[in-house]
Amino acid sequence: MPTSLATAEPRSPSRARAERQSITRYLAPLGRVAFAAIFLPSAILHFSPSYVQYAAASGVPLPQVLVPLSGLLATAGGLSVALGYRARLGAWALVLFLIPVTLTMHAFWRVTDPTMAQMQSAMFLKNVSILGGALLIAYFGAGPLSLDARAIR
Repeated sequence: MPTSLATAEPRSPSRARAERQSITRYLAPLGRVAFAAIFLPSAILHFSPSYVQYAAASGVPLPQVLVPLSGLLATAGGLSVALGYRARLGAWALVLFLIPVTLTMHAFWRVTDPTMAQMQSAMFLKNVSILGGALLIAYFGAGPLSLDARAIR
């Protein structure tokens, strides 16, 4: 006979904690994949002539070399973080990618058109936010359910 909620046996604190941990352990891989989602599709575009031309127009030196190189950094870093394989190193690759891209491609302080300046300001702040996430991954690592965690065991 089913018991009512009022007479049901309460869960022990250790069982409740174990249930929370079993659910929350999936947050780290979901967060890594969500974080990396911006890098992987856009990194492919770094090999297109239009991206190289846009970077050249923005004043990037040696755009034929640096734009594809930035695409490689974004791809390697994004895959590393998403898979949780050497995620700290992958996060540092993304930091190395983000700093020059943010400062050169989203230099809102150089834009004279107010609408474009506002757009570039939003893109700049988006990149700063992503940079913060990359720094957190560089510090804390991949977390559970990652290839890094598997290698430690």
